[in-house]
Amino acid sequence: MVTKAAKPAASKATAAKAPVSTEVAAAKKAAPAPAKTPAVATKAAQKKPTPAGDMSENNLPTEAELLKMPESEYMNERQLGFFRDRLRQLEQEILSNAGATTEHLRETQFVPDPADRATIEEEHALELRTRDRERKLLKKVQQSIVRIDGGEYGWCEETGEPIGLRRLLARPTATLSLEAQERREMRQKMFGD
Repeated sequence: MVTKAAKPAASKATAAKAPVSTEVAAAKKAAPAPAKTPAVATKAAQKKPTPAGDMSENNLPTEAELLKMPESEYMNERQLGFFRDRLRQLEQEILSNAGATTEHLRETQFVPDPADRATIEEEHALELRTRDRERKLLKKVQQSIVRIDGGEYGWCEETGEPIGLRRLLARPTATLSLEAQERREMRQKMFGD
């Protein structure tokens, strides 16, 4: 007999499977069928792929697992879920930093010494520059999430080749392969573009 105190100790994997088994049980009660049909329905319910947006943290690969995956599985649902999760975490971090900066700048400090006032103003200017960079990064993060949803994430905009997992781990907002980025930087150097 399972007590109520023992239920919270159940693993997340067991909790994740619970809705499937209750759906199957409800289906069995609603429409009795031959003995083979419920078993087939149960297997189909268990094999149903989860949408990329609904992937649980338990199902997401680690960086090491990601790098061990074969090239034939490039940008599969698990990889896309990993990068979507990483980008959303980055997005939340940037937004929380922006909120903290806003609160910090609202705090007015009256300092009579001109040197101290200049130091405070310089710190505020530095913080605002940092937030401006983060604002630009936030736009790229949001564009990357849209690219994941559109099925374009992980592929070079210029050549259509894979960007590569190592590059995406280092810079999740990358839209160009390493070679294409090097060519772009060379053109910018040569032509001042």
